[in-house]
Amino acid sequence: MNQPSGPDDPGSGAPPGTWPDRPTGYWNGRAGSVSFTHPLSLEVFGRLVPRQARVLDLGCGYGRCVNQLSNAGYGRVRGLDVSTELVARGRREFPGLALDVWESGPLPLADGSVDAVILFAVLTCVPEDGAQRRLVGEIRRVLAPGGVLHVSDYPLQEDERNRARYAENEAQGLPRGVFRLPDGGMFRHHERGWIEDLLAGFAMVSERLVNVKTFKGHDARAFQMFLRKV
Repeated sequence: MNQPSGPDDPGSGAPPGTWPDRPTGYWNGRAGSVSFTHPLSLEVFGRLVPRQARVLDLGCGYGRCVNQLSNAGYGRVRGLDVSTELVARGRREFPGLALDVWESGPLPLADGSVDAVILFAVLTCVPEDGAQRRLVGEIRRVLAPGGVLHVSDYPLQEDERNRARYAENEAQGLPRGVFRLPDGGMFRHHERGWIEDLLAGFAMVSERLVNVKTFKGHDARAFQMFLRKV
């Protein structure tokens, strides 16, 4: 992949109003130092997903959750990510894991071919409504009937820093919760109603709020949902 930044890549300084489906250049440039912290509850996951299940970590980064699941006895786990450099890092740090690059287009998986999908801090990286719908549509396609979707992502935050940047970016014409970082990255924190609409094809199993660190090291709240494909 290793494609240069283009007009739809947040690493290129794309103008507000353009949203990337796959912000490849941004993450390739940060792959060596970034850390992801959303916690994976193996206790809850283990109650819902048997060890023999086929599991996909979509947006796996450097394979942190794939490694956790492998160490917990899940032998059929695969990770996909848009960043060649993050995947390369994962292959170095966790040799033997099934980590691959998803370059473009539909997921390289057959309909109903996985039993569970992990989607950790991925929606935040895909700010545009249509792109999120396409992503969730692909997840529905590859999940088997009754399959589990485990989502961890950011609601609208209540702290002063985030409220200020929401207002600043809204004044520039961006939807509420969408914001651009000084380094060019564009991200999204989510209104509850949008998440409910986006995931309407899934039945809620459980939900919790957790404290996390963003990849920039800031304190934040995240929602974590376990859902089943209806």
